[in-house]
Amino acid sequence: KRIQFTPDLMPSDITGTNVLEEDEHGKRYFRFVEGPVFTNVLLADEINRTPPKTQAALLQAMQEREVTVGQQTYPLPEPFLTIATQNPIEQEGTYPLPEAQLDRFMFNIKVDYPTLEEEERILATTTRSEKVEVRKILSGKAILNLQKLVNSVAVSPYIIQYVARLVRATRPRDESAPPFVREFIDWGAGPRAGQFLIQGGKALAAMDGRFAVAIEDVRKLAIPVLRHRISTNFQAQAEGLTSDDIILRLVAEVPAPAIPKFEQPTSSQVSPDVLRPLS
Repeated sequence: KRIQFTPDLMPSDITGTNVLEEDEHGKRYFRFVEGPVFTNVLLADEINRTPPKTQAALLQAMQEREVTVGQQTYPLPEPFLTIATQNPIEQEGTYPLPEAQLDRFMFNIKVDYPTLEEEERILATTTRSEKVEVRKILSGKAILNLQKLVNSVAVSPYIIQYVARLVRATRPRDESAPPFVREFIDWGAGPRAGQFLIQGGKALAAMDGRFAVAIEDVRKLAIPVLRHRISTNFQAQAEGLTSDDIILRLVAEVPAPAIPKFEQPTSSQVSPDVLRPLS
């Protein structure tokens, strides 16, 4: 389901609300009416168009996969995924997302203008009179099975050590932080960053048909996982440095632990039967 976030959107417009009803005997009671958050895939369109109070309505849903209204807690359908778009902060009428909510998003993906070829394709396909049909590709059960498959991908202690070192290096007050981090960063990434780096690495390995996460999987995901979890200071902004620049430098400078040759991930491919989703 898609929610268009606007300045007048209320938290109950997202989570749902209790409605007072009356039965045939004249007895009044409250009935809970589910909001659009009760879905498998939630698209929060232009999420920073709405005030922080309304943005906070998604905090519990994104972390605990449940919603509390009044004194009652309701579980959300499984699987539950949140995808959000936001306008550039420089535009009028935007409310920056609080750090606690940003931290709940696994990735921050920047979408730039399309290339010439992409824009031509957009113009050609969206100006026709043809009706677009959406076909079901996967069921909710199939996605849950794929999630179980991804969780079963092995992660060696060396990968965990590298992820922990990389994340801790983003924190200016940590003893392992390089001098440039202490100079340009106000605060660094929290433990969720490491969790998402490992989970994302598992997904990359599974899609590539590998049984274990490699260092390169973590490095590929460093920017989308970390860019919204570190805050650059005025000095960095004055020198034109972005969080992406800091992350690239960290990836280049944080050493990977020495992995014994016999423990390095192999290029063996997973059987196609293992990767085939169950409907």
